[in-house]
Amino acid sequence: MSKSDYPYAPDEFDVPAPEGAPVGVYRAPRSGWSKTWPFLLVAVIFAGLAVGGVAAISGGLGQKPATEADKPAAEQPADGAAAEEPAAPEEPVTPEEPAAPEEPVTPEEPATDITALLAAADKGAYIRVLNDGGPAGEARTGKDALDAKGFTKTKAEDYPGDSGLTATTVWYTENRKETATAVAAILGVPAEQVTQAQVREGDVVVVVKSALAPAS
Repeated sequence: MSKSDYPYAPDEFDVPAPEGAPVGVYRAPRSGWSKTWPFLLVAVIFAGLAVGGVAAISGGLGQKPATEADKPAAEQPADGAAAEEPAAPEEPVTPEEPAAPEEPVTPEEPATDITALLAAADKGAYIRVLNDGGPAGEARTGKDALDAKGFTKTKAEDYPGDSGLTATTVWYTENRKETATAVAAILGVPAEQVTQAQVREGDVVVVVKSALAPAS
């Protein structure tokens, strides 16, 4: 483009600069310190980081592991009182030996209820009281005791011959057990000496071998 074709009016920028004058943006010359201090700052920062890293590494390598002595002592009660000792375990209680069982008491046999026996007996049965070696007149004693209890058909006499018995015995025929039991109770003859047998005469026969003990 030629000057004749330049469409703008001339201004101060179109005036050529004097000989030796700077061209473009002008900057004042920098001092030596301004050029040096950034490098010094970076060197100081790196030196500090290096010292810190070495100290950290050497401290980690030289640290010894914690021991029981380094551990803090157990906390004491706030009021300074000594810690309570654990209670001693209670001694086991030895169970008492069970008491020896009491010996069973054998109940006494109830007294023979002659009234009840007489109620079941046949007071009209034929009863013979025979003396076979007992005291004289003992057959009569037995008859009288039976009569006193309401028996109406009794007879007292001696035994004909020898019965071979050693204890006073009451014999009875079939279906006369209740009557024989009542007769034995009245005359004091034990129940084990009352037995059923065949007799030649009578319903109940009393063979007297010793003194009787009639019930009152």
